[in-house]
Amino acid sequence: MTQSLTSDQAAAITDPDERGGGSGTAKFVLTKVAEAIASILLVIVLGFFLFRLLPGDPIAFMSRERPTDPGQIAELRERLGLDKPMLAQFGNYFAGLFQGDFGESYIERRPVLDMIGERLWPTVLLVGSATVLAIAIGLWLGIRAAWRRDSFFDRAQTGIALTLWSVPQFWLGLLLLVATGGLFPSRGMHSPDAAPGFFPQTVDVLHHLVLPCVTLLAVFYAQYMLVMRSSLLGEMNADYLTTARAKGLREDLVRRRHAVPNALLPTVTLVFMQFGMVVSGAVTVEAVFSWPGLGQLTYDALHGPDLPVLQGVFVVLASAVVLMNLLAELLYRVLDPRVRTA
Repeated sequence: MTQSLTSDQAAAITDPDERGGGSGTAKFVLTKVAEAIASILLVIVLGFFLFRLLPGDPIAFMSRERPTDPGQIAELRERLGLDKPMLAQFGNYFAGLFQGDFGESYIERRPVLDMIGERLWPTVLLVGSATVLAIAIGLWLGIRAAWRRDSFFDRAQTGIALTLWSVPQFWLGLLLLVATGGLFPSRGMHSPDAAPGFFPQTVDVLHHLVLPCVTLLAVFYAQYMLVMRSSLLGEMNADYLTTARAKGLREDLVRRRHAVPNALLPTVTLVFMQFGMVVSGAVTVEAVFSWPGLGQLTYDALHGPDLPVLQGVFVVLASAVVLMNLLAELLYRVLDPRVRTA
């Protein structure tokens, strides 16, 4: 005898988001947004006070090349607001952030936001190019290494990836400088003698981009390759792949249509986190190649220490990572039904 489902029983097997008219999704999104805002506020607080623990006196650094009497030092401290109590300094800084004011550089006497804006594009060009190439190469190699598990290709690619992942970026950059023997420029982003015009200038920038981009690419791709390989190996013996093979699908179709889409899910967070780190640049690589990005700006600001610049870069970096992580969590909920029902 068949028995019809009651309305309560039907509701019990309905998707939670549908039962609540989308309230489950709305609650999830609002919770994640609130967590992201709280994280950014925590970053602002920690960044302000932690940078005050750095060794060095900004006033002593600014007056190191000329004789300065105590009265001038006191006047300089007052002008920069360093004579106020720490909590008062933080209150002024926090209020300024909500007005889009990141403060003024102690060293260059320029708005920090302008300095970050000038250095943002070189960093996006360098780290963004390396990240996109690393994602494409790393996922491609990871898929093939996992599908040919324990083959020579798998062992070779895994060994290379593990080696490159463990190599310090600045050391790898120095090795590339020595190995190329001056074939590519080693400093800056532009050549002073480059011909004017869009095409010559573009070629000149790309010529300067090769070594720092390859340095970052060699380290970045290893992460994607290893994560993708591990994720795909976890799917290799799944029942749904056995069912797909039983239907007569070729191995390449089983891999492309069934295994890879599910194995890609764990890499989503890594991809978005890496894109968040695009804003930060790579401090050591930009310092080695004198690339005029946010990494080089941070490296220079550490010598002061130029506290407003360090705080501004730190807030921009942390906010980008938090926002990319938020997008990853929201996208993961869309891609994986198991997250929606958890």
